[in-house]
Amino acid sequence: MSGVVSPVKPISSGGGEPHVNIIDKSDDEILALADPLWLDLVKQSNEGKYGEFVKNFSTAFALAMNQVVVGNQFAKSELARNLSEDIDPIGIIRRGEHVTVLYRQRSTKQKGEWLGRLVLGYENGEVRIFGASIF
Repeated sequence: MSGVVSPVKPISSGGGEPHVNIIDKSDDEILALADPLWLDLVKQSNEGKYGEFVKNFSTAFALAMNQVVVGNQFAKSELARNLSEDIDPIGIIRRGEHVTVLYRQRSTKQKGEWLGRLVLGYENGEVRIFGASIF
């Protein structure tokens, strides 16, 4: 994975205001954005820090997250509190103005592998998380 990020060309949003569409980035550029965000989610999940966990969420995604449900998950899910930082990106899917990055996720306490899903796009000029889950 290359650490060099090339300039992004602005595209018209149709409303006269130029914006960047994340699907135009290369796989290396997307992973350079996605990996630190995913690893931060892993860290905050392990520590059970809800406020830090949602800090990079899009407005709509943050509003859709129920703090009580997420807090309960942090408290009761052995997987959610024991995620390994040993991850492998396994694919990128581009659709509309979002990319989905798929990860092979492991646990520090449970044997096996899980599928992690991270959906990224731009909101107000910043890369934000529009979806995240582990299956």
